[in-house]
Amino acid sequence: MITTKVHLGDYLPLTCSRKGTCCHGNQVFLNPWEIVSLANEKKCSVTEFIENYTDLKGLKLRFDGVKNQIGKAACNLYIDDFGCSVHKSRPLACRLFPIGRQIQENEIQYIYQGTEFPCLNCCSEVLELPKLTVNDYLSGQETDLYEQAQDEYLEVMQNLADIAFSLLLDTKLAESNEPETLIEWRKMSNESIEQILNRIDSEWIKLLMTPSINECVNKPIEFARKHNELLQSKAQEQFGQLESLSELSKASVQIMAITLFLAKGIGADPTALIEFWIETAKSHGARE
Repeated sequence: MITTKVHLGDYLPLTCSRKGTCCHGNQVFLNPWEIVSLANEKKCSVTEFIENYTDLKGLKLRFDGVKNQIGKAACNLYIDDFGCSVHKSRPLACRLFPIGRQIQENEIQYIYQGTEFPCLNCCSEVLELPKLTVNDYLSGQETDLYEQAQDEYLEVMQNLADIAFSLLLDTKLAESNEPETLIEWRKMSNESIEQILNRIDSEWIKLLMTPSINECVNKPIEFARKHNELLQSKAQEQFGQLESLSELSKASVQIMAITLFLAKGIGADPTALIEFWIETAKSHGARE
């Protein structure tokens, strides 16, 4: 996929025409804090929100609403002739659109897909509206706190990956030179997110997507850190005393599946990550 990098000082046609085009036919992935925020905005429980408005156990918003003139279904949080019903708590992907965000070598980069600015495909009237700098657009969309939350969940993701590495490299599993663990990791690089979800125990999905954290819902960084503590505690409780090679291998694969599932929710590329992590494990003595 070709992407175009943009800079904070670039002037782009970012004033919205409010046609709702971007609320139809897209994919919006969510991190766990965003799910809680959206549920609060809808005044329902997190479980109810996941059941009624998302797919993949909360990983992405459901687009099964009324179709627009070109046949694309609306996000089911979108209301015709009104707009987003949760606009105040809309997730980062919606705040950024049509811009994307990626981190390469610890540097934040803003991009858009393709070589032509995305809004020009269906909302060409934006050319008649005032242009904004990327920086002013991000400020107006109030992305800062949401970007911090996303970055904090990147840390959570890496901490989960570290558990998978520890189960593989710091136990009898590495000494045995067994190849099955990395073989299963490799399989996941070619699996759909639905297939990866099927690898994860229901208890882990519940902890990952609906953590019982109520005291810091309005503080996403603190929320993510408390979530990390819950996940680490669960891993220690469930995997801390394993000894058999089969149990250790199964646990490492399970944690890696959880890691990749979370990665998708925060906009990372699971395929690229698993390839990198496999090579890292092999460089530390793991076999495939």
